[in-house]
Amino acid sequence: MLQVAALDCVDQRQELPVRALSLLKQERSLIVALAAGFIAYAVEHSVLEAGKTASVVAAVALIAIIILASTRVAHHAEVLAHKVGDPYGTMILTLSAVAVEVLILAIMMGNTTSPTLVRDTIYAAVMLDINGILGLAALLGGLRHGEQPYNDDSSRTYSVMILTAMGISMIVPEFIPSDRWHYYSAFTIGAMIALYAVFLKMQVGPHSYFFSYSYPRAKTATGGATPREEAEEEPAAVSIGVILFGVLVIGLLAEFMSAFMNAGIEGTGAPPALMAVVVATISAAPEILTALRAALRNRMQSVVNIAMGASLSTVILTVPVMESIALYSGQPFIMAMTPVQTVMVAVTLIAAAINLNDGQTNAIEGMTHFVLFATFVMLTVLGL
Repeated sequence: MLQVAALDCVDQRQELPVRALSLLKQERSLIVALAAGFIAYAVEHSVLEAGKTASVVAAVALIAIIILASTRVAHHAEVLAHKVGDPYGTMILTLSAVAVEVLILAIMMGNTTSPTLVRDTIYAAVMLDINGILGLAALLGGLRHGEQPYNDDSSRTYSVMILTAMGISMIVPEFIPSDRWHYYSAFTIGAMIALYAVFLKMQVGPHSYFFSYSYPRAKTATGGATPREEAEEEPAAVSIGVILFGVLVIGLLAEFMSAFMNAGIEGTGAPPALMAVVVATISAAPEILTALRAALRNRMQSVVNIAMGASLSTVILTVPVMESIALYSGQPFIMAMTPVQTVMVAVTLIAAAINLNDGQTNAIEGMTHFVLFATFVMLTVLGL
């Protein structure tokens, strides 16, 4: 017995370096991202002195690396999501994306004087999540599978929550006198926290069935393990550690990306909302891949939870954090949407309420949202 125990200990010690080497190989994107952060720190002043072109090239390179790093964060969030299942799984996915977005926003606010960055980023995220992700996923999924079922209780709940949160935080502020902004800002923080607290209790409590749908269990095309079975092979502690490490690395890169981007586009006539679109795209990139995979596997409930849940989380979690920063610094942000933004949000939410009201999506419904996303892109190019 002692000899067997001793052999087991030896085997475990021999496996540790192998596991560590395998983990490093899997997370090479994060290692590259960390190395890029140190390189950016070393050459920051040289790049800024080299002019706008060098700054833009460096910013684009860092954006690409940040997206790769955020994809690994999303992968491990997806691993945890498969372990716990819906609705907890989708909540982990959306919260990881929002954490990246809030971190990048907070860092970029220190490097820019734009008072509309927060507003424009939230607006861009909603357009990207509902019209871009949901539209493209429903379009491609509909072309492959026809009508795709999901639980329509979830879509109605998400829609009314998004409408309420955006109305309170991004429409009503237009009518608040400038000398009373801090009172309404404090109210907005409390309102968002209260909304999210009730929503969270409902999502994981007695109404959790709103956000799930029973699909038949399926194997992969090759007869191998399902994504859930693959997820069980990775320890949860490793995934949590990689997520935390990835968010820190992304924050490091965002600091330099923001400086390079500001120096590169200053005075070039670039669309004012370009920075906001960049932030929204970085945070949504991993969700796009996850949603498209789910749609092609005929799992539209996951798509609805990701697209609508990410939109709601972006508004309801970003607003109180950024408003708290505004109160602390004494410098308010411009949160009231422009007339064009208000119209686009209204049309998007009305279309979503109609399309997502019957428990099935199809390619036509996906196309309507994707055309709205194309309209958002065109308006951004036009500087509106």
